[in-house]
Amino acid sequence: MHLRFVEIFCEVAQRRSFSRGASALEVSQSSASQAVSHLEKRLGTQLIDRSKRPLELTPAGEVYYEGCRELLDRFRAIEDRVQAIHDRVAGPVRVAAIYSVGLMQMEQYVQRFESLYPDADLRLEYLHPDRVYQQVLGDEADLGLVSYPRHGGDIESIDWQEQPMVLVVPPAHRLAGRRSVSIAELDGEEYVGFTRELTIRREIDRQLKRARVAVQVVHEFDNIETIKRAIEIGSGVALLPRPTVWPEISIGTLAAIDLADVDLVRPLGIVHRRNRQLTTAVRKFIELLQNGDGDLNGHTARALSRGRTKPAVQERRGSETNGHQPTATLLVTPRSRKKSKRD
Repeated sequence: MHLRFVEIFCEVAQRRSFSRGASALEVSQSSASQAVSHLEKRLGTQLIDRSKRPLELTPAGEVYYEGCRELLDRFRAIEDRVQAIHDRVAGPVRVAAIYSVGLMQMEQYVQRFESLYPDADLRLEYLHPDRVYQQVLGDEADLGLVSYPRHGGDIESIDWQEQPMVLVVPPAHRLAGRRSVSIAELDGEEYVGFTRELTIRREIDRQLKRARVAVQVVHEFDNIETIKRAIEIGSGVALLPRPTVWPEISIGTLAAIDLADVDLVRPLGIVHRRNRQLTTAVRKFIELLQNGDGDLNGHTARALSRGRTKPAVQERRGSETNGHQPTATLLVTPRSRKKSKRD
């Protein structure tokens, strides 16, 4: 039995799709189909019900998938131990991230990681936060990058960054030239907010209520990009994480003003499945995320410098996640980069 066939089967089973499974492993869809057919012929039973959309595992397929996934985990752990003898960092690093972590920020980390560890295979996918957790729990991703990270149950969280929240206004706004404002100065302002189910909205509302500030919410969106576009056309102002508005600040389409009397931050965390043994390559990527901002350059480094990166790996007991960007998927691999149409 070829171990590659098992790997392909597990990827197809995880993603419930031959095309997505094949794409994840950079093989053709026909090759993926042939690999699964070979296993089914060898076992004398059907593993995947191809008549369903999305694909479903048969009872035999469920048993086979669980066993093969454990087999692959053990095999990768053995490979990792052998490579560690010679200080070699190799193997896959599968990362799922929320959109508002940002292409600008993550591309720098990807390039740095590839230059340091050319034998590793880093795969970065941008998803809605709910899908990030699903991929981590379903073993489709080794790590998830989220805001207001969960901790508990089958999820463990590592502190990463605390991003300062700033008042974001259009350039012609009366406050645009100020270096800082008090939160009380937002009273009566037309405001573009996050939707109410998001953690970031609840945190902002709590601060406004504490300061007895009433804003006029004119629009509500579930993602930062749409909020920024609304501010640019003069719909109102908003409180947003500073790193997420750096591109607009640098070209002058938005202005950001510090809050003088409120320490409001958005925490970012790195999540992984509890009790999962992380490979050397995965641990090295975590180290780069936490300590690698000093190696970055240009406008990305300046943007990140306005946030506070956690200096060491710590377990975090955070709150629930929130959706900062519209649902879509972008896959970034070392050999093939696709540009997002929405970020």
